[in-house]
Amino acid sequence: MQNAPNSPAAVKPIKDIDQVVIRFAGDSGDGMQLTGDQFTRTTALMGNDIATFPDFPAEIRAPAGTLPGVSAFQLRFSSFDIHTPGDSPDVLVAMNPAALKAHIQELSKDGVLILNTGSFSALDLKKAKYEKDPRTDGTLSGWRVIEVDLAARTKEALATSTLDARGKERCKNMYALGILYWMFHRDMEPTIKSIQQKFAKKGDIVEANLMAMKAGYLYAEVTEVFQTAYRVAPAKLKPGTYRNIMGNQALCLGLVAAGQQSGLQMFLGSYPITPASDILHQLSTYKNLNVVTFQAEDEIAAVCSAIGASYSGSIGLTSTSGPGLALKAEAIGLAVMAELPLVVINVQRAGPSTGMPTKTQQADLLQAMHGRNGESPVAILAPSTPGDAFECGFEAVRIALQFMTPVIVLSDGYIANGSEPWLLPDIEQLPKIGVKFAPEQTSGEKFMPYARDQKTLARVWAKPGTKGLTHRIGGLEKADLTGNISYEPANHQHMVDTRAKKIANIADAVGEATTFGPDSGDILVLGWGSTRGAITSAVLQMQEQGHKVSACFLRWLNPLPRNLGNLLKQYKRVILPELNKGQLCSMIRAKYLVDVDSYSKVDGQPFKSQEVLDYLNNAMTRLKGGK
Repeated sequence: MQNAPNSPAAVKPIKDIDQVVIRFAGDSGDGMQLTGDQFTRTTALMGNDIATFPDFPAEIRAPAGTLPGVSAFQLRFSSFDIHTPGDSPDVLVAMNPAALKAHIQELSKDGVLILNTGSFSALDLKKAKYEKDPRTDGTLSGWRVIEVDLAARTKEALATSTLDARGKERCKNMYALGILYWMFHRDMEPTIKSIQQKFAKKGDIVEANLMAMKAGYLYAEVTEVFQTAYRVAPAKLKPGTYRNIMGNQALCLGLVAAGQQSGLQMFLGSYPITPASDILHQLSTYKNLNVVTFQAEDEIAAVCSAIGASYSGSIGLTSTSGPGLALKAEAIGLAVMAELPLVVINVQRAGPSTGMPTKTQQADLLQAMHGRNGESPVAILAPSTPGDAFECGFEAVRIALQFMTPVIVLSDGYIANGSEPWLLPDIEQLPKIGVKFAPEQTSGEKFMPYARDQKTLARVWAKPGTKGLTHRIGGLEKADLTGNISYEPANHQHMVDTRAKKIANIADAVGEATTFGPDSGDILVLGWGSTRGAITSAVLQMQEQGHKVSACFLRWLNPLPRNLGNLLKQYKRVILPELNKGQLCSMIRAKYLVDVDSYSKVDGQPFKSQEVLDYLNNAMTRLKGGK
């Protein structure tokens, strides 16, 4: 193993395993996200399949050592194809009592608990609301507890460092990372290079972090507490070039790719909001690819600037979360009326109101469908994995341009911040996105801004300033063809019906719903968005048990696939897990008159595969006549 002080195989035995789930937990200032990210990067380079789940505290500056301030990062890596970051960690690294209390009950039976005893003073215990020390009252029985005073060990390892005491103490997460690198036979070289690049201008910080990490590795190698290292072989993935990618990153790349394939400038008008802010940050780095970003003073200004960009002939984008989508509602209605292409990215979070900004939920579907005045239909699609966000970003731009309509992308916090290995697409194989602007009018013939394509019903796209294309724009109802202001009842009926039909026509351009599993049977599990991983894992287990269970995942939520109604009727029971109170379920019931079984939860956490599996087993028992 490169850059390891010694090979673990020379000192202690190595046990081969096929997967492991690790969770790092501590204060926001303990560097848990950085630690998890470094472990993820290293593991990705070593060829394992990966799924991650960063779990941030909502409070920006929660008091140190308290339960509201706990930050966690869960990583699952394996030698086979996986679909979720795991239900329960096999290893929990708890940096303080609050992290222990928040996560210990999820540690798997006989799991390994690495406990930082340097943060277990009476005050630390009080902050975490422990009346007694959990190390001495039997609370930790049933787990393998490894106590390490990370603060003291790190201070000892950095005795020659020029950092002050506080700076040295902050390196304890790297000491813990070194321990985990030894335990799971990881190569330290990627982290060494990453730290050197990240702190290139701060040599003392680079030296201290690397010294701490190597010291942690050596400690695990020589102490008798750690008797065995574990090795997870690389996964057999589809051949190609992979990178570890988060959902927000993939979405941005999909948008940029669509911009390149259309040949248009891309404009993002946005206002920072958790968990969508990274979209603004990342797109701002692509100026060389004809991407313009604008941080507006508020959500309304952000979406209006994007509409203005679309009016001028660019691809208008705006990004937000649920509260921001509410503020953008009137302007989205303007884009519907003006029939301009607009991509609205909503990275959903738990609500209502400010809610739990860093926790995930799927509760904005009905807001996206109906959260505007009047009959104001828009296209809606949702990515189901971090990698799938690339295709959804590309698709959203393609449909917005082809049908001259707003498109809402419903991502969520779980997808946005989670990561997985992503097979880089062949750029040469990406489809071109054709764009046709209205030509100059030189014959004196009157320009008809609401003349439509007969197939898509998209109106023509007229760049302002083009000779002969003078026309009205705005939120008042338009007369058919001419675009003049009209209050005629018959015209209004016609235009409302036409805008609705235009959205319905998108179904012809996005394909039909498909299933994995039999085409008919006992149970169909319907899913959308980030529930895909848990559903896939549970359905595969049901199929292995011999049950006639299938799954169907919907990318397009408006319009729904053309064949969905017939598909649902091929199964005795349809179950729909959602991270809301049954929003898509109510839509499906109303549209197809099928008695869909809603399985919902709204605790801010993603579904665990075991939760879905238990629900399916109970449903199958009831279906077969059991109690």
